[in-house]
Amino acid sequence: MIIEPRVRGFICTTAHPVGCAQNVREQIAYVRRQGPIADRPQRVAVLGCSTGYGLASRIVATFAGGADTIGVSLEREPTEKRTASAGWYNNRAFEIEARKIGRSPLTLEGDAFSDELKATFIERVREKFGQLDMLVYSMAAPVRTDPVTGTTYRSVIKPLGAPVQIKTLDTETGEVFETTLEPASEDQTTATVAVMGGEDWKRWIDRLADADVLAPGFRTLNYTYIGSELTWPIYWNGTLGRAKVDLDHKAEAIRGRLGTDAARVVALKAVVTQASSAIPVVPLYGTVLFKVMKQLGLHEGCIEQIDRLFRTRLGSGELDEAQRVRVDDWELSPEVQDEVRRRWPLLSTETLGELADLAEYKSQFLRLFGFGIDGVDYAQDVDPRVVPG
Repeated sequence: MIIEPRVRGFICTTAHPVGCAQNVREQIAYVRRQGPIADRPQRVAVLGCSTGYGLASRIVATFAGGADTIGVSLEREPTEKRTASAGWYNNRAFEIEARKIGRSPLTLEGDAFSDELKATFIERVREKFGQLDMLVYSMAAPVRTDPVTGTTYRSVIKPLGAPVQIKTLDTETGEVFETTLEPASEDQTTATVAVMGGEDWKRWIDRLADADVLAPGFRTLNYTYIGSELTWPIYWNGTLGRAKVDLDHKAEAIRGRLGTDAARVVALKAVVTQASSAIPVVPLYGTVLFKVMKQLGLHEGCIEQIDRLFRTRLGSGELDEAQRVRVDDWELSPEVQDEVRRRWPLLSTETLGELADLAEYKSQFLRLFGFGIDGVDYAQDVDPRVVPG
């Protein structure tokens, strides 16, 4: 079949197997150009391993750190007439490339929130690794069912306390407009914390610790985003921010059980992901941020951010007042933020092309699904069930 992108809002319902595989190989090539990283964990788990920061973590751990990895993600399988999810292709492309250098990766595809998958995961860790040196938690699901109560929680992206009027962007049309967001109820806030907070992360670590599959010196990382004051009304000061604060509390609880450096929340920069595309104001902020950071030579995508994290931040002892590791320092630097703030009130549909980079945003979004990758013939007939080696 000929596979083309089918985009509805912030969702692309198709993915290209050849493009996804090439995108994975390009990220691997970037990491290998930076050279190996010594003294990094050799038995690494990545929850949410198939896209974005999770996939980047698996790539850096393997191709720079020399690790064997076990990944977990929830994917859609392909059929003869329907493509798989991008993550399904990414997982298999990663495994193909990892085996070429003598690594033996393992991927479990299923609901990481469930106790059943956690039990299967523990069995496979015992068989393959014995114990784990590191676990990266990079989950971004909108819905979670509590395995104890059976309650299904759905996250919402809303402010707290009062309505908020913000400037936002229709990424399909390029229209910049004002919108008003109503505040979340207490039940909606609680649900968002249950989905996107640290409860499942801590549950994972407790289950693994109880099963004695955590090696001495084990460390776990959970990725978060703090952002600038331009996004705070809907992000840090909203339901998402409440969930992110919960991560800090759960990190402290894990450290209380496993040691003073066992768990860290890592603050990363704004990048294009399916999850971030759904957050009002964030796409508009991103289009401006990317243009400014590119002009200053500071722009990073997922793979550059995680490579810098593993090379320069892990084990450095550099923490903020909340005991987080910060790799969003370039985004939040005065030279970047001052320029983004200068442009912000000037943004309109007419000035977007001058002040921001919508084309880059759209390009990065399509790349998530294997489209717009150099060297891929998108007019070629491909089998959606096959990932090229």
